[in-house]
Amino acid sequence: MADLRQRNLILVQERLRDQVANALRAAMIAGELQAGTVYSAPALAAELGVSATPVREAMLALAREGMVEPVRNKGFRITELSDRDLDEYSEIRELIEVPTIGRVTRTVSVEDLESMRPVAQEIVAAAGRHDLIGYLEADRRFHLQLVGLAGNARLVEVVGDLRKRARLFGLARLDRNGELIASAEEHLELLDLMIAGDATGAQECMRRHLGHVRSLWSSPVKSEDGDGDGDEHGNGDGERGGAE
Repeated sequence: MADLRQRNLILVQERLRDQVANALRAAMIAGELQAGTVYSAPALAAELGVSATPVREAMLALAREGMVEPVRNKGFRITELSDRDLDEYSEIRELIEVPTIGRVTRTVSVEDLESMRPVAQEIVAAAGRHDLIGYLEADRRFHLQLVGLAGNARLVEVVGDLRKRARLFGLARLDRNGELIASAEEHLELLDLMIAGDATGAQECMRRHLGHVRSLWSSPVKSEDGDGDGDEHGNGDGERGGAE
């Protein structure tokens, strides 16, 4: 019984760590946690209403994904990505996902493709209610499930990792500008082309969609050389929340 209780405790801790990591990812994407700024685990824990331990564990997991970096005796800094980084991530996704979409269109049944429609509609619905977290989660499931129809689990892992590393900094801006729904509807357009058996059209739609995604990856407050529209982060050593 003691071993069983220990295993249950470990599972609860792992689930909490994953929930915290997802919350922190969402905050980074929404711009609530700023690139270049150092955040302490206790301060983040207080905001999330949890202890510091799952926050530290979540931050270490995010560090392995390249999203944050530990700062000795202070906490974790949100990593900044250059335009070159973003271009390279975008190129890799295009090299993988565009031909995969063509292959899936040619080989997967209409019934399997049609089963993706509720997820695509969920993306549009989330955009309509300005639910960025819901949008991101549905968008993640749609793209990974669609790639998964090719039958290569390692391919899904690679695309999932690329999505984690390249944050959609401009998503909130797109929502404020009233353009998020149009971006969301591209998922339905892609699905309709695939169901119609138009592999060439589906590949072009995916290429265009990824191009739009790349434009979202650019931060509105910085450029590649670190200059931006404001001095929000100073020299990248901004700190929040005291010591780790």
